[in-house]
Amino acid sequence: MIKIRNATFRQLQAFESIARNGSITAAAAELHLTQPTLSIQLKKLTAVVGMPLFDQIGKRIHLTEVGRELLETCHSVFETLSAFEMTVSNMKGVKEGNLRLSGVTTAEYFAPRILGAFCKRYPGINVTLEVTNRRRVLERLEQNLDDLYIVGQAPTEPHIHRMPFLANPLVVLAPPGHRLAGRKNIPIQELARENFIMREPGCGTYGSIDRLVREHDFQFKSQIGLGSNEAIKQGVIGGLGISMLSVYALTHELQSGELVLLDVQGFPIEDQWSLCYPRGKQLSVVARLFTDYMLSEGRELTLKSLANIDF
Repeated sequence: MIKIRNATFRQLQAFESIARNGSITAAAAELHLTQPTLSIQLKKLTAVVGMPLFDQIGKRIHLTEVGRELLETCHSVFETLSAFEMTVSNMKGVKEGNLRLSGVTTAEYFAPRILGAFCKRYPGINVTLEVTNRRRVLERLEQNLDDLYIVGQAPTEPHIHRMPFLANPLVVLAPPGHRLAGRKNIPIQELARENFIMREPGCGTYGSIDRLVREHDFQFKSQIGLGSNEAIKQGVIGGLGISMLSVYALTHELQSGELVLLDVQGFPIEDQWSLCYPRGKQLSVVARLFTDYMLSEGRELTLKSLANIDF
């Protein structure tokens, strides 16, 4: 007879992370454990269940039937504990607890500044922020792994609640010596003569660029794919091409003069930063507190970082 009550919470966390990431290596990094330690936790849990939880096929691991059943049980347990935490916070009526956030990569240019001020105001709140690509953030949202999700170009599915809190201007950037630097009201078709550096498919800016090209019926001279905002900025500085990014990713380079903005017709493209979460989810006291802060003081704090940028 299975005595699942003999499994530890840490073992269930380890199993859920491995199942979600599809890799012991990735799960170990997420949980800040060594791979041998994680393997031992999985081995002990498998012994408790008495049946294999994963099948190894090549380099990938896949859930067995009993593994899929246990994963559903883990989600139920974690949701119940999260609801208990929320109940305790409500009963205490004080500003303490945990806040789990997930945000797309560009959020790293402003979210930590907001979180720093927020944590100074409420030192009893422990905050974790996972910054990753858009695809991964949306996966986490669908799995309800965090309290709130910071995204540009918020998903429009009806089961997702969206709260726009800040304009997110998308601008065209170039090195200071570029042939178009300093020109006014540049026709958008002029960009067809340029090498263009793009983020990976699925990224929010990639979608904006793709729509731009289709709407104006032109192609860039060439397209170069790079996997991060930082790589794109360095590529533009090095003369590899021009690009389009959120202005929030460029404040340092614009102030230092390493990059300039091109005055292209139709730019900046006005996007929005939004806080998202599954519709129907009951936000904790801490999550509601952060939402209110983000919509007021956090928004103003972020806007100050753009005060000296003309775009």
